[in-house]
Amino acid sequence: MKQGIHPENYRLVAFKDMSNDDVFLSKSTAVTKETIEVDGAEYPLVKLEISRTSHPYYTGKSKLVDTAGRIDKFKNKYSKFKK
Repeated sequence: MKQGIHPENYRLVAFKDMSNDDVFLSKSTAVTKETIEVDGAEYPLVKLEISRTSHPYYTGKSKLVDTAGRIDKFKNKYSKFKK
């Protein structure tokens, strides 16, 4: 392995899933200005939109989000091609 190419600033970082407020700790070099207290200790905080606790692949729950009726627009547009 090449010497000197790996980061030296690994530390415990708290990752928070904003969709379900799940917090987990992992080692990371992620830079952040926010902190959070977990089990009486303060850690740097990285906010996530989706994680293993909220992703449909891992949870087995499918969640359909229809913004601005896009699915209905698609169905109406292509319904004339149905046999």
